[in-house]
Amino acid sequence: QLQASGGGLVQAGGSLKLSCAASGRTFSSYHAAWFRQAPGKERDAVAAISWRGGRTYYADSVKGRFTISRDNAKNTVYLQMNNPKPEDTAVYYCAASNRGWDVRASIPTYDYWGQGTQVTVSS
Repeated sequence: QLQASGGGLVQAGGSLKLSCAASGRTFSSYHAAWFRQAPGKERDAVAAISWRGGRTYYADSVKGRFTISRDNAKNTVYLQMNNPKPEDTAVYYCAASNRGWDVRASIPTYDYWGQGTQVTVSS
């Protein structure tokens, strides 16, 4: 089970940190990712991190602004959002997968999902 938190209202250019807490002892063996879905749009991958944290992936739209990290001792994955823009406004979901790293951005490969947390960026 995944529990996302940390969403809210933030001004453009500010910062916000999302957290995703997992229950279960095997979380450290799963890749983890953040996805987002804006109203009327498809859910897209934002960032992903391998199970030991050695590899990361970012969508082009957030490269250089967002940072994904994880603390396996705390069973938690984070998304640090710096310099957010109004177009980053969406519901953010965390997810976990035990599939290969090559499909890290593919929604169907993620078996576990958090409930979503709303992020609203004001201009």
